[in-house]
Amino acid sequence: MKKIFFIFIFVAIISCKENTSNNKEVKLTAKKEFVWEGANIYFLLTDRFNNGDTSNDINFDRTKETGKLRGFEGGDIKGITQKIEEGYFTKLGINAIWMTPIVEQIYGGTDEGTGLSYGFHGYWAKDWTKIDPNYGTKEDLKELVKIAHKNGIRVLLDAVINHTGPVTEKDPVWPNDWVRTEPQCTYDNYEHTVSCTLVKNLPDIKTESNENVALPPQLVAKWKEEGRYEEEVAELDAFFERTGHPKAPRFYIIKWLTDYITEFGIDGYRVDTVKHTEEFVWQEFKEECDVAFAEYKKNNPEKVLDNNDFYLVGEVYNYAISHGKAFSFGDKKVNYFDKAFNSLINFEIKWNAKQMTEKDVFHKYDTILQNELKDYGILNYMTSHDDGQPFDKERKMPFKTATMLMITPGTSQVYYGDESARNLTIEGTVGDATLRSFMNWDDIKNNVKTQEVLSHWQKLGHFRANHMSVGAGKHQLISEKNGLFFSRVRNEDKVVIGINIIENKIDIDVSSVFSNGDILRDAYSNKEIEVKEGKASFMSEFSVVLLEDKQ
Repeated sequence: MKKIFFIFIFVAIISCKENTSNNKEVKLTAKKEFVWEGANIYFLLTDRFNNGDTSNDINFDRTKETGKLRGFEGGDIKGITQKIEEGYFTKLGINAIWMTPIVEQIYGGTDEGTGLSYGFHGYWAKDWTKIDPNYGTKEDLKELVKIAHKNGIRVLLDAVINHTGPVTEKDPVWPNDWVRTEPQCTYDNYEHTVSCTLVKNLPDIKTESNENVALPPQLVAKWKEEGRYEEEVAELDAFFERTGHPKAPRFYIIKWLTDYITEFGIDGYRVDTVKHTEEFVWQEFKEECDVAFAEYKKNNPEKVLDNNDFYLVGEVYNYAISHGKAFSFGDKKVNYFDKAFNSLINFEIKWNAKQMTEKDVFHKYDTILQNELKDYGILNYMTSHDDGQPFDKERKMPFKTATMLMITPGTSQVYYGDESARNLTIEGTVGDATLRSFMNWDDIKNNVKTQEVLSHWQKLGHFRANHMSVGAGKHQLISEKNGLFFSRVRNEDKVVIGINIIENKIDIDVSSVFSNGDILRDAYSNKEIEVKEGKASFMSEFSVVLLEDKQ
C-alpha cells in the first residue's frame, strides 16, 4: 500500500503541473444517450450557491444573530439559473442538478446546540405548497426548469416526508394526529429508527397512520390569509377522490410534493431520511410520482426532455453498495429498491477510495452493479452537506477526488465546490456548518490553482456526460503497465480510460474495443490517434487518458 500511495502523490504533483500548462477551454462534444445510472449530478444548497436576486435576501423578519453559517446567505433559484445560462454546468459535464428543498421554511429560528439556526438548508418545512421567498418564486422555478432543459440538464428537487420543521415561537407544533414529538430515536433497531423523532425538536410525521385527519389549523389560517384556501382544499379533494387514499398525513404531503412534477416538470426527487419512514410510504410515493410525471408529459409533449421515467434516489443514511439491495437495521432488513427507488446514495465510496486500489474499487463496483443491483443504481459522492468525514476535508487531493468520483461505476454526485476545492474547514463553525460555506466564485475567477483543479473536473465530467458507458457500462481491465488502463462498454458506446500514467509514451492495446484504422480522440489532451495493429500509441504529458471514437 505504501508503494501505491507514493505513486499517487507523484502523479498528483504531475497533474498539478500538467494542468498549469493546459488551461484551454474544454472542448464540448455532442451529447449522446442519457441514463440515470451514468448521470453526473451536481448537488448544491440553494441558499449557498449564487445570489441572483438580492431583493429577496430577508423575509419573515429572520434577522436574529445566528451561529456562524447558520442563517440565510442569499443564494436563490435565479442564481442557479444564471449559472446555467453562463454555461458553468455544461462546461463541467453536469447533466442533472439536485437542489436542497425549496418549500417554505419555518419563520423562526432554533438552537440545536450549534447556535441559533434558521432553515436556510430547506429541511425545516412549514408549508409544502409554497416556495420560500428567500429562494424565489414559482415563476423563478419554471424559468430554471425551462433553461435547464434547454441546456440538456435535468432538475431534481429534494423531498421531505418524514418531519416538519422545528417548533419555535413563530411556528407552532402540528396537531398530535399529524405528528409525534417523542420519543427521540435511539437507532438501535427498526422501530427505534422509524417511529420516533430524529432529534429532540423535530416533530415526526405519523407516516404509518391511515386515519383521516383535518388540515392543521395554522395552515388553514395561513392559506386563508394568503387568499388560496378554497383552491388548495379543492385540489386536495380532487386528489383524494382520484386516488381513494385516506386523508392521512403522508398522503397530503405526497400530493403537495407531486404537484411540483405536474406544475414545473421536474425530472426527479432526492428523498430525505428514507430509513426513518416505513418502506411502503416510498412505494406509494413512487406510484404518485409516476402518475404525475406521465400527466406532465401528456400535457407538455413539447417540453419532454427524454424517455426516462421519473427518477427517485433515496438517502438511506449509511447505506453502502456492499449491502446490495438489503439494508439492515439489526433486527430487520429492508429492500428500498424494488417498487420504490431507482437508486440509493452510496456512503461507502469515500472509504473504498481511501482503503482500496483503484483497480479493486472499479472491479467491486462493476461486479455488484452488473449483478445484484442490475437495472438499479447507486449515487457516489466524496463530499456532502451533512457528512462530517468527507473524502478530502483538507482539500489536499482535489485531482484524485475528481478522478475517483468521475471514473468509478455508478452515478456521480459533485457537491458544490468540489470542483473548485471550496474550503471545508471554516473557523468558528460548529458541526455541519463548516461544509456549507458560500460557493467560492472569487477563487474560480482569480486563483490559478483553483482553475487548474476546475479544468481537471471539467475534462473528466464532460467525458463522463458524453459517454454513459463510463458510469453505466461494463468494466474490463486492459493493462497495468505504465498506469491502469481499462475499458467501459455500454451497447455501442465504448471508451478506454487510463489513470495514474507515469511515462509520457502511451502504447496501449485497444483491440478489445476499437478496430484497426479507427480514429480515436483523447478527450484529456485533445489529441487524435489512429489505431494500428490493435494499439493506440502516442505521446502525452498527462497522467490521464480518455479515449473515444472520434466519429
